[in-house]
Amino acid sequence: MPLIVTGFAIILLIILISVVRLNTFISLIVVSTIAAIGLGIPLENVPSILEKGMGSTLGHITLIFGLGAMLGRVLSFSGGAKQIAERLTELFGAKHIRGAIIAASFIIGISMFFEVGLVLLLPIIFSIAKELSINPYKLGLPMLATLLTTHCFLPPHPGPTIIATEYGADVGTVLLYGIAIAIPTVYITGNLFSRFIAKISPQTFTRPSSHSEEEDTSIRSEQDRPHFLLSLLVALLPVILIISSTIARSLANLWHISESHFIVQYIEFIGTPSGAMIISLLFAIFTLVILRGKSMKTTMNALSSSVASISMMLFITGAGGALKETFLAGGVGDYINQLFASSSVSPLIFAWAIAAILRISLGAATVAGLSAIGIVMPILGNHDVNLALLALATGAGSTIASHVNDPGFWIVKEYFGLSLKDMFKTWTLMSTIASICGLIGVLVINAIIG
Repeated sequence: MPLIVTGFAIILLIILISVVRLNTFISLIVVSTIAAIGLGIPLENVPSILEKGMGSTLGHITLIFGLGAMLGRVLSFSGGAKQIAERLTELFGAKHIRGAIIAASFIIGISMFFEVGLVLLLPIIFSIAKELSINPYKLGLPMLATLLTTHCFLPPHPGPTIIATEYGADVGTVLLYGIAIAIPTVYITGNLFSRFIAKISPQTFTRPSSHSEEEDTSIRSEQDRPHFLLSLLVALLPVILIISSTIARSLANLWHISESHFIVQYIEFIGTPSGAMIISLLFAIFTLVILRGKSMKTTMNALSSSVASISMMLFITGAGGALKETFLAGGVGDYINQLFASSSVSPLIFAWAIAAILRISLGAATVAGLSAIGIVMPILGNHDVNLALLALATGAGSTIASHVNDPGFWIVKEYFGLSLKDMFKTWTLMSTIASICGLIGVLVINAIIG
């Protein structure tokens, strides 16, 4: 019965989003309510369950969402993002332009949302493509592959951060393992696959784009941009802080330093995604705005607009948490746990499969990952599993087969002027390969560390 209700809820959600075109947030709340009733939860308890799910989820990631959007906006507004992309292009040269795009996308994407990185890099992609007289999608596909990988595998991105936090995994460890998995995944999807698809389907890369050639007003002239190394430091600072904290924490344990020691407490603070983002944002404002004599009023207005643009994303993420909590409260996880108890399937593969099914069904990667947590968590008591790898397996599953129910699918389609057929054999296939590569990477690391 719980699985039937869950299946019905997922189908209903697809219909409401894809057919009825109802707002995703409203759809999630409606489906969560219906699922709760179908799972036998008393009607008077439904509001509190929805509130608990939204509150617990948003409590973890609101700061990360807001601070991440602000950091991306400062880097964009100052011209730092363009400086990174163009400098890397110069270093790699036209012959290795694909590698330059991948490197720039990885650096920019590692600390920014998929959508933010896309907006920052698109004008640069089209400008380079025009200069080299090639179709923008030849550079766009490697960029998209890289941004998608960083978005789904690497904290402080909201998706992997939420998943890691909900499982109780160390975020720094997730980041270290995630980088080890992301690099070969990006190489396969962004380099090998993009080259392969360009050879077997050259007509895909002849479509006219709908992107305007007009330059973004946030992109400054070279004289007005910050130094490349400073821009690079700002973009990578959240990652540097989280990794440094993880290493320092390990050394503190090795040297038997008390957890109450102020140094350990400071290390713990900078190692949290929120702490790392706070420090990074303040550093960005100080170095890219104050020291360079830029208007604080104009900058703060830009930051306000960046936060306003993610408000619906926050609501949708919170509603995804409400659906997760509904599944938990309704006993779906316990029921699956009973079925899984006698199974020899690895929890890592199970988590990946559940997230993959939800991703294909729901479209949104973050929502799929969140919903999967509610199903996977009950089995953890019966299995000894590395929580960091479990978080990455869930993230990998939530990457698979982006198609028509994913907003990102349509953004890419319209920007690059592609047909649905083109999208399925490039974007959808690429996201599937990324997901499988992520799972393989998780299993390899699990085999190595035992």
